[in-house]
Amino acid sequence: MFSTPFVLTFSLLLSLPILFFLAPRILPPKPHSLPISPSDELDDINLFNRAITLANSRASTASATNPSKFFHLSSKNPSLKIAFLFLTNTDLHFSPLWDLFFHDTPSNLFNIYIHADPSVNITRPLSPLFANKFIPSKRTFRASPTLISATRRLLATALLDDPANAYFALLSQHCVPLHSFTYTYHSLLVSPTFDSSDPESSRIGIRLKYKSFIEILSHAPRLWKRYSSRGRYALMPEVPFEKFRVGSQFFALTRRHALLVVKDRTLWRKFKIPCYRDDECYPEEHYFPTLLSMADPDGCTKYTLTRVNWTGTVNGHPYTYRPSEVSSELILRLRQSNNSESYLFARKFTPDCLEPLMRIAKSVIFKDGNL
Repeated sequence: MFSTPFVLTFSLLLSLPILFFLAPRILPPKPHSLPISPSDELDDINLFNRAITLANSRASTASATNPSKFFHLSSKNPSLKIAFLFLTNTDLHFSPLWDLFFHDTPSNLFNIYIHADPSVNITRPLSPLFANKFIPSKRTFRASPTLISATRRLLATALLDDPANAYFALLSQHCVPLHSFTYTYHSLLVSPTFDSSDPESSRIGIRLKYKSFIEILSHAPRLWKRYSSRGRYALMPEVPFEKFRVGSQFFALTRRHALLVVKDRTLWRKFKIPCYRDDECYPEEHYFPTLLSMADPDGCTKYTLTRVNWTGTVNGHPYTYRPSEVSSELILRLRQSNNSESYLFARKFTPDCLEPLMRIAKSVIFKDGNL
């Protein structure tokens, strides 16, 4: 008969493979993305609350004086501005090209805000147009909710800074303009035909409603895996699967929607949960489309104005253009859109594309013809 120590040893050895097999099914998986720190969260809440309070105060004042200045976008109001929001963790490689984009543009038509990862040694552009536009920033990590926080930080800062900011265009360091500033401004704030999903404005010849240009997709590859990347029921009950949306993180939001994003607390509590599957978790591509789709689907075009080539994608990154590919033909091809008169921006370009882009800037990129 076997001795007791032998039985215990044999049982232990037998249990090890069983535990190895069952552990992943019993224990919760280890998150791949880092959680937002309490101090960063508190800083953001204070910033957002200031933006909300000031926006409400301005709205009250405007309602008693000139409501159209704050509540409605109007081509009759020449003081309306576009806020260009740059989200980066490297140098702004294309700042010389953007300098040309803004060249000779009245300063009362735009503002620039830059969120740069403070953990990275970033060289500030020599141009004063960009050098003094950096906002207080926090660290960002790919495939994590920190990118949502950084974007909301940019929006809140722009809301606080200038009540004339009417559109908020989010861009990366790899984005380039495809048109002149005049064309871009006219498209967003004046043209009644720019958005082909709004035939009524085209028919009347007057912009009836200003929408946010943000991609919102309800049918996309691996949608369920993206939804369950934080856990099968992590987004419930606030976001059932049928209301979950995905899309590009780069958008142009109206002031109303920018304030809506900054005010949100409910969905943020869900989307800030760290992911267990970093290969399917891109929170910034989930949060904004889902929030705006749930809050105001008719106020969004459901497409973006930033052209991205997803053929040949690698590790979740889009196709990256090289210097040898930069040409007038490429710019004209990148402009082509089925949803608007043209794309306004494009990505993703390697830093050494700057020189060939600068060579065709005046003759191609910023040459738009008649508006």
